[in-house]
Amino acid sequence: METKKIGVSILYGVIAILLLGVITSLIFSLILKFTDTQEKSISLLITIISFFSVFAGGFVCGGKGKQKGWLIGGLTGLVYSLIIFMYQYLGHSSVFTLEQLVYHICYILTAMMGGVLGVNILSGPVHN
Repeated sequence: METKKIGVSILYGVIAILLLGVITSLIFSLILKFTDTQEKSISLLITIISFFSVFAGGFVCGGKGKQKGWLIGGLTGLVYSLIIFMYQYLGHSSVFTLEQLVYHICYILTAMMGGVLGVNILSGPVHN
């Protein structure tokens, strides 16, 4: 698999994760602003949606890459985690807590699973 194809598929996956994150953040911020809903009451739903977003990003990159879904899915999750880490470290001068580290390891594994399924579902039959 050529490096350019890997990079493009990872870029598509990370963009998908970030777009889903922006959309869901907008929706939840509107819900929190205009209703009596408290953030602690929807924290589990937010966590589930964040894992779904990372899975979807892995799925997109796997479908785009068409092979080695575990590798490009894992790299997509790793790039996403590095972006979040850099934002937190450079923007807020703090490193990951142990809890955040566990979440991001799980994000990487979830993106790997999405990548594997993306390759197997979206790439279609292989003709030799």
